[in-house]
Order: sequence, then C-alpha cells, then structure tokens
Amino acid sequence: MIDGLTTALLATGRDVFAVTALLVGFQLFVLRQPIPHLKRVAIGFAFVVIGLAFFLMGLEMALFPLGKHMATELSSPTFVFGTPLTPESPPWWEYGWVYLFAAIIGFSTTLAEPALIAVAFKANEASRGTIRPWGLRLVVAVGVAVGISLGTFRIVTGTPLVWYIAAGYLIVLVQTIFAPKSIIPLAYDSGGVTTSTVTVPLVTALGLGLSATIPGRNPALDGFGLIAFASLFPMITVMGYAQLAGWWDRMRLKYPQEG
Repeated sequence: MIDGLTTALLATGRDVFAVTALLVGFQLFVLRQPIPHLKRVAIGFAFVVIGLAFFLMGLEMALFPLGKHMATELSSPTFVFGTPLTPESPPWWEYGWVYLFAAIIGFSTTLAEPALIAVAFKANEASRGTIRPWGLRLVVAVGVAVGISLGTFRIVTGTPLVWYIAAGYLIVLVQTIFAPKSIIPLAYDSGGVTTSTVTVPLVTALGLGLSATIPGRNPALDGFGLIAFASLFPMITVMGYAQLAGWWDRMRLKYPQEG
C-alpha cells in the first residue's frame, strides 16, 4: 500500500507540475507580478497532489473493482436466467436490473459530482437566484440516469453507438433552436461537467464489466461509450425543463385561474 501511494504521489506530482509551471511562469514572466500568498498557494498545491494521489488509489482499490463486480454479477446468466448457461441471443428485457442499476448509479454519482456543484452554485449567482442549484443538479442527474441506462441497453442489444449519438444530437440541435436562449449555454456546460471525478470511474467500470459478460460483446468496442451518453442527455433534459417551464408559464398567463 505504501509503494502504491508513493507511485501515485510521484505520478500525480509529475502531472500537476505542468499546470504549476504554466501558472507560475505566466505570473512571474508575463504579468511580472509576485505570487500572492505564496505560502498558502504552495500548501494548496501540496494538498492537491496528496488528494489526487489518494483519489487515484481509491479508484484502483474500490470504485473500479466494485463497479465491474456489480455489472458482472447483475448480468451473470445465473442471476438473469437462473442457469449458468447464457442463450446465444439473450432477450434485452431480461436485463432489467442492469438498466435500473445503471440509472441509479448515473443519478447518484451526478448529484455528488463536484464540477456540477460548482457550476450550479455559479449559475445561481449569475441568475440572481432564478436558477436554483438543487433544481439544476436534479435535472442534470435525471439526464445522466436516462443516458447511462440507455447506454447499457445499447451494450446488451449490440446496436451501433452512432445511431444513438446521432439521434441525440439531432434532438439537441432542434432544442437549441426553440429553447430559451438564456438556458442554452448552461445546458451545454451541464453536459460537460457530468463526466468528472465521481461519475467516470463507476460508469466506465460498469460498461467494461457488462460488455465482458454479455455474449458476443467486445469490451474494447462495446465497453466504452457510456460517457458519451452521460454528456449528451443532460443537455436534452436541461433544455427540455426550460422549455416545459416556459410553456407552463404561458399557459398560466393565457388561462389564469379564477379567483
């Protein structure tokens, strides 16, 4: 464990060094200003390196194995069909627990995503309280849940990834034309921040574990692609929520309640 921590610290320090050198170089040689609060900044960078090292160790020790184990167990023929033998063409509806697990994983990890929390907080500030952080996080989490569940359905059925992505972005394109202009940039950013430190490890492990268990699937070809679903569907749900809210407001103005 100590050897693993040392290796992770060295690898993380090497990766963070490039960012540190860039920031310090611009501060000293381009802006020609001393680094403010140098001691605090140095301690902060040390915390970043240590935190990332522990996070990488946690991925290897817990999240990756756990996600892969859950996907393997939920899609095992003993659990799904009650027999150790898997049919040559297993029906997609037999994997209902896999779709449910994928949706729950997508929803819960998105709510815990630090990047989404930061974006929701800043959106609340910029909109002067109009956009509520919890409301935005819930809408994005629903989008990720739907996307990951649909992505596991694609792995089970073996259908081409391009069909889903092309159809999804076509929906996004149409929504972009009709959605409120103020929500479009936030919707696009919401799709990007979902694929970060919490969501990616579990979702990737889920895809790899599932594709390794389903007959006829190749983990290198079918195990990846779930992250694309996690980035795509939040854009649809955020813009869809804004469109639905706008329609509801218009209906209230058009048909006000009596009394």
